[in-house]
Parts: sequence; C-alpha cells; structure tokens
Amino acid sequence: MKIVTNALENIANIQIFPIIGLIIFLGFFIIMIYRVMQLDPKEVDEISRLPLEDDEIYEHNSTNHQSELTIEKQ
Repeated sequence: MKIVTNALENIANIQIFPIIGLIIFLGFFIIMIYRVMQLDPKEVDEISRLPLEDDEIYEHNSTNHQSELTIEKQ
C-alpha cells in the first residue's frame, strides 16, 4: 500500500480528482431525485407492477412449454 501512496503523492494536482468524483456523484444523485419527483403517479404505479407482470408471463410460458413437452413424449 505504501507503493501506491508514494506514487499518488508524486502526481501533481492529484487532490482535485476526489473533488471531481464527489461533484459527479452529487450531480447524478440530484438529477435522479429530480426525475423521480417529476414522475406521474400513474407511471409510478405502472412501474411498480412490472415485476409482477413478468412473473405472470413467465408462468404462462413455462406452463405452455410443459404441455408441449407432454405432447411430444406421447
């Protein structure tokens, strides 16, 4: 770890990179909060139901696949 620390200490203006990273993170976080606050309640409800809809589609497809396998075995 000492090698890494020594290498980073020799780079000019290295202290600016953590600040830039923090600014990018905070900017992204603020933009995401703004977008979530602007969502229509109907859209939020639709998004909240998506995981349930995927399960129903999967169950329907797996049932059809099982019936096809049964027909093929006969």
